Amino acid sequence: MAAVSDFFSLGSVVWCRTCYNKEVEGEVLAFDPQTKILILSEKDPLVHVLKFPVSSLTRFAECLSSSGDPKLNDVHFINLSLVSELKVKKEVTSTPEPPQSLNLQRLNTRVRNQVDEKKRMLQAISANVSSEGQSLFIAIAKTINEVRWRNSEIVIWNHEVIISPPYQLENIRGNTTSKGYSYIRKVVEKHMKDLALNSQNSPSSVCQNSSQ
Repeated sequence: MAAVSDFFSLGSVVWCRTCYNKEVEGEVLAFDPQTKILILSEKDPLVHVLKFPVSSLTRFAECLSSSGDPKLNDVHFINLSLVSELKVKKEVTSTPEPPQSLNLQRLNTRVRNQVDEKKRMLQAISANVSSEGQSLFIAIAKTINEVRWRNSEIVIWNHEVIISPPYQLENIRGNTTSKGYSYIRKVVEKHMKDLALNSQNSPSSVCQNSSQ
């Protein structure tokens, strides 16, 4: 672990390398010395905070702006106990402007969603099924919490809908007149279309088409 300062000035620019060999550089938004959680913004922050309890954040997590909106910032929550290198590139000594509040509820929701997504991926991989089954399970689990594996079958809700290998439309079982069945069928149809589209746009497909 890199040497950790007892204090980081708000607005200072810090660079660090995590134990996962990921480099992060940004402007200091907040630092909690008790949990050693440092919050960095990659761009000039629109939202500032001084200090707030973050004792629940004991692992390294990221809350990234995926919209591409230049008004939004990429914010990193970094556990300094998992950092191998750390440098203060720009030290701010002046008194910063009065900070605005940070939407903690939204940040906690993003962290929770990322954790849930990782759990779904691990559950799909540990099922020891085909890659088609794993990707379909993840696609369904993004919108439905009540989904699980029963051997190689995907079971949704209380056995209301079941999908068997090889996980095609004809492998969906359930009450065909129910709304749940119709919804799952639409999810499977969209997933299959997305897979076909991605396959067509893959580099290997482009190379094959160009060589013909």
